[in-house]
Amino acid sequence: MAIDLKGRSFLTLLDYTPEEIRYLLDLAKDFKKKKKAGELHKYLEGRNIVLLFEKTSTRTRCAFEVAGADLGMGVTFLSPNDSQMGKKESISDTARVLGRMFDGIEFRGFRQETVEILARDSKVPVWNGLTDKFHPTQVLADLLTIEEKKGHLKGLNFTYFGDARNNMGNSLMIGCTKMGINFTACAPKSLFPSEELVEKCSAIAAENGCSVKLTEDVSEGAEGADILYTDIWVSMGEPESIWAERIKLLRPYQINSDVMAMAKPDAIFMHCLPSFHDTNTTIGKEIAEKFGLKEMEVTDRVFSGLQSVVFDEAENRMHTIKAVIYATING
Repeated sequence: MAIDLKGRSFLTLLDYTPEEIRYLLDLAKDFKKKKKAGELHKYLEGRNIVLLFEKTSTRTRCAFEVAGADLGMGVTFLSPNDSQMGKKESISDTARVLGRMFDGIEFRGFRQETVEILARDSKVPVWNGLTDKFHPTQVLADLLTIEEKKGHLKGLNFTYFGDARNNMGNSLMIGCTKMGINFTACAPKSLFPSEELVEKCSAIAAENGCSVKLTEDVSEGAEGADILYTDIWVSMGEPESIWAERIKLLRPYQINSDVMAMAKPDAIFMHCLPSFHDTNTTIGKEIAEKFGLKEMEVTDRVFSGLQSVVFDEAENRMHTIKAVIYATING
C-alpha cells in the first residue's frame, strides 16, 4: 500500500506506523544521495515555511533552513522576540494567521501542548523541532544513522544512559520499539521514563518483536549493546540550581572507555548534541570550576573516538527533516 503523509503533522513518533517511519527513512536516503551528487531537487518551489523558536538551536534551525532551501522553499525564522505568540496573541490565533500565510510550521520550544495547538488550528503540517516531552526529528536522524552504520535496525540492542524521562529518552524509546530495536534505559530509578509511556512502548515492542528494559545497573545496560547513547544531564529550561543534584545522580552513568568496553566490540556511540565532553564551552568551564568535573555525560576519548558517530547524526538531521517536510507538504 502506498504511503501518503500529505497534510500530516509530525508531533511525536507515536503518531506514525513503522511503515510510515520506514518510508521517511528511505525518502531521506534518496535526498541524501541527491545532495551528495549535487543533483538539484527543488520540488517545492513557491512554497513557504516558518520556523518558530522558543529555544535556541544550532542543528534544528540549520537543518530546517538548508532543507527548505534545497527544496526551493522560502523560509522565515521567528525567535521569541520576533513574534507575539503567547504574549499579545494566543497560540491558537497565531496558528490561524500563520496557516494562511505558510505551507508548514516548525515549532521548537517548551510545552508539547503548544505544538499540538499549532497543528490543530493552523490547518497546515506542523513539525515538532523539540519540546520538553518529545524530539521526533532527532530520533528520525538517529535511526537513519544507525541503519547506515549497522546495515539494519530490527534486532539491534540500544541503551540510553542518563535522564531517561527527558525528551530524548522518551522519543528514543518510541522510535526503537516502532522499528524493532531492543531498548534499554540505564538510569537512576528516579529518572526512569513515566510508567504510562513505558506501558505504551512495551505494547508497541510486543507488536514489533523487540523489548523494553529499565535498569539502574551500568554493566547490565552496556553488556551486549550495539548502540550506546547519552544526552546532557540538565536540559534547556531547567534551573541551574539542579546541576549539583543531577551530577550526583548521573555521574555513575557517564559513558567512558570502560563502559564502551562492556558493549559489543563494534558498538557505536551516539549523542544528539551539544555535548559537555570537555571544558571548551562556557558551561563546561563553569562546571569544571564549581564541581571539578572536566567531562560530564561522556568522556572526550569516547566522544572523539572511532566508535563515535555524533557528527553523522548531526548531518542526518538535515536529510531526515527534508524528508518530513516534503512528505507532509507534497505527499
